[in-house]
Amino acid sequence: MKVKARLKYLRIAPRKTRMVVDLIRRKNVEQAQTILNYAVKKGANPVLKLLNSAVASAKNNFQLDPENLYISEITVDEGPKFKRWMPRSRGMAYEIQKKTSHITIVLDEIVKGKKIKKKAEKPLEQKKDEEKIIDKPKFERELEQPKPKAEKGLNKIFRRKSI
Repeated sequence: MKVKARLKYLRIAPRKTRMVVDLIRRKNVEQAQTILNYAVKKGANPVLKLLNSAVASAKNNFQLDPENLYISEITVDEGPKFKRWMPRSRGMAYEIQKKTSHITIVLDEIVKGKKIKKKAEKPLEQKKDEEKIIDKPKFERELEQPKPKAEKGLNKIFRRKSI
């Protein structure tokens, strides 16, 4: 089962983002998360968030085991450019392109068909009986213990402003 996740309009140039993405291509999910945690590049954090999002959707939507996943495809495409102008000498204006990127990640299983086992659900009758039996726990309010008094000399030593 392939799981896709997409990040669009990331305000980092695709060329810079590809440097981070190349580190984790074809890696196990756990290895990729470790690499991205310690990567120094600016694009590492958004890519890590995207990877975590893809793993969460695989786990919740398809009941796939996160330890059994690897990154089968990851691509960085160019998004739209924001065009800005910078005044230059002799009345000229130079264009500045603020580039964006779209990242697509595809996770796949290492061993096909391995899924998370769900707990067997109880029949409705048993659930209703259990709800009747269980009462709300009664919490006793813990008595607050007074703080131990510090010596007077220590207070003056650590005071920021002198009087």
